[in-house]
Amino acid sequence: MHQSAFLCIAASFASISATAQAADFSKYFSMEAKGFKRFSVSAGALHVMPQGKAQPFTVQTAVPDGTVAKNGAIKVDTVLNNLNKNVDQAGLAAALKSLGYLTGGTLPANLSGSSKISGLQSWDNPGTGLEADDVTTLGLMTSYFFTDNVSIEMKAGIPPKVDLQGQGKIYAPFAAIATPELLGLPLKFMNIDLQNNIFITDLGAYGPAASARAWTPAFEFQYHFGKTGINKFRPYVGAGMMYAYFNELEINPRTEQDLIAAGHMIANIKQGQAGASLERKTSSANPQVDLEATDAFAPIVTAGFTYDFNDKWFVAASISYAQLKNETTITVTDAKLGELIRSKADIEINPLMIYAGVGIRF
Repeated sequence: MHQSAFLCIAASFASISATAQAADFSKYFSMEAKGFKRFSVSAGALHVMPQGKAQPFTVQTAVPDGTVAKNGAIKVDTVLNNLNKNVDQAGLAAALKSLGYLTGGTLPANLSGSSKISGLQSWDNPGTGLEADDVTTLGLMTSYFFTDNVSIEMKAGIPPKVDLQGQGKIYAPFAAIATPELLGLPLKFMNIDLQNNIFITDLGAYGPAASARAWTPAFEFQYHFGKTGINKFRPYVGAGMMYAYFNELEINPRTEQDLIAAGHMIANIKQGQAGASLERKTSSANPQVDLEATDAFAPIVTAGFTYDFNDKWFVAASISYAQLKNETTITVTDAKLGELIRSKADIEINPLMIYAGVGIRF
């Protein structure tokens, strides 16, 4: 979170305090009550345990269904390995093998013709996604008490770097009807039905798939049971809102290389080298990978207690839960070709937060 955002929060907190001192909030916010201190600050360990489950990635590419692209030079074995296994093409396969003997195993561009491609426009990837790891950081809790029982608390702390573990493998559902040609004339009677799930990346193969720094300030109204000077042990409950902001997003280098390779596949199709795409060849493009995460607001509830050593010093412990979800987007782009791939997934964080610290009242 930027410094200006912190200043805004501080200003809001000061405004709440000033307004409370100037207004009549009825008996629940009476400023006439005595015997308690208005402000408290505590610091301690904050352990965050995300409870959310991985949500599947949806992938879109720059190859709409029905795109017709030149195949370019392609190995006969590549064609054979990508034949649609649900269609009987035994005779065609035999003819391709025979043709391969005559051409040195490669169909030249003037013979391979073109392909009408489908399946790459958009698809879901069940069983994939990202899950946030547990993390521990320094928590800071600042409270203003309207009365001995009612307060508002700001939860903050040192923003931790959170690892995002990947789940599942991503495949591209490639399908095409390839039409060879001779002397520039399409040989439609020799149409080749191609279909294959092309492996893109294994999100769980290389350690954390990504990481991000999480800024999660929260405001809560709280009710404290008992009374100052009488009850040393005082349980409390609270409810409010959390704001989540993520920066310093990084993707695993090996996952990034897999996505760059996928970018080259799409670039080859757009550049009229569909055969090179199936053979995972590097295109003339320069794909770059970018990772982004949306900000989010989430409701938060807390139950905890304080124990007073004296009228100033106390210990505090609490457990909080927030219903937090945001969206992560991975894009692969090229300076000339534009966006090649866009992949999105929700990240259900839903953190359970356990805090224990020492505080002072003033």
